[in-house]
Amino acid sequence: MSAARESFFASCAPGLEPLLMAEARALKLPRLEQQTGGVYFEGTLADAARANLWLRTAVRVLMRLSRFQAAAADELYRGTAAIDWSRFLEPEGRLVVAAHSNESVLDHTLFVEQRVKDAICDQFRERTGKRPSVDKEAPDLGVHVHLFRDRCSLLVDTSGESLHKRGWRRYQGRAPLAETLAAAVVLDSGWDKRSPLVDPMCGSGTILVEAAWLALGIAPGSLRERFAFERWKEWEPALSARLRTEAQKSEQRSTKLILRGGRRHARGRPLEPRLRRRRRQDRARARSGRDLRVQARLERLDREQSALRRAHRRRARARATVRALRSAAARALRGLARDAALGESEAHPGARPEGAARARRAERRDRVRTPALRALRASLKGGGARPVRAGGRAPFPRWSHRAANRP
Repeated sequence: MSAARESFFASCAPGLEPLLMAEARALKLPRLEQQTGGVYFEGTLADAARANLWLRTAVRVLMRLSRFQAAAADELYRGTAAIDWSRFLEPEGRLVVAAHSNESVLDHTLFVEQRVKDAICDQFRERTGKRPSVDKEAPDLGVHVHLFRDRCSLLVDTSGESLHKRGWRRYQGRAPLAETLAAAVVLDSGWDKRSPLVDPMCGSGTILVEAAWLALGIAPGSLRERFAFERWKEWEPALSARLRTEAQKSEQRSTKLILRGGRRHARGRPLEPRLRRRRRQDRARARSGRDLRVQARLERLDREQSALRRAHRRRARARATVRALRSAAARALRGLARDAALGESEAHPGARPEGAARARRAERRDRVRTPALRALRASLKGGGARPVRAGGRAPFPRWSHRAANRP
């Protein structure tokens, strides 16, 4: 493997640059510089391999190949064709090109991707008579093109899949937290790696798994099958085996690590048993393959919450029953009053049915007046002593019989 120094850029989510910079310093990567969107460093391909294996908050590690002026399509084609692409790709390989343009003449990113792809494929066709194909799903090489003010930077992806894919998750829920963000939460929380850690909003256990790996010194890329740079010709497979062996030897043992998480409820309903089973399998896969004897028990903290919810439901049912009984009693009393009024009018046929009319007026008055009177009594009872204004008058609302009976 060549020992020549290259320029690399480890990208991350916006706002996580200080955490990524601290991680890179801990790895002792050379020539570090914190930039917008990530961390720049210079080193060998072995340094990039360590960065891919150990950085917890990085999304990708890109290697810069060239920078040149590209104000026209021909300049972009010539600058791309000047690079020896046989270092990274076989003639029958698969590649994908991603372009970004800002304040440049070449602002059509699809056109930029097409021209860069043509330059790479034409180089292989001229040399070997074969050309690589384009595959966006499983490429052997990822090429990134950045254009800023007509200045082009060509980079290749050393990671392959995004580094948030640690290798232990097989089942994905509706809205899982990215492993890189979960690691950033743990790193920025100030956790001492020994105290019990509680995640009351736990879903699939991503934060707890990242915390366990951080406390035990497990490399975040140790379960990945391979990285993109391992397909390159100049990479030595023995170096990959050595780096992974060193990472496994650095893992620690712990029998007192306690991690607890509460069950996440979606719209007030518990998770389906199938999802709970799959997430338990993912967490078991995160601990598999190691004799760590970790007591990282992902216990549920929703027992008290469930008890409170059951008590709340019982109180709600009791209140509903009382309201129903009161309504039934009121209806029965009104019915008895109407029957008594009708009986009196039948006993005196010549008399005016004043009793029935009086009952109907009382019912209408109660229907309109009762809610207002209840609100007034509640305000007087709940307020205690009535406050007095500066002028000595109590802030009592104006009230009249006519206003109370207004429909």
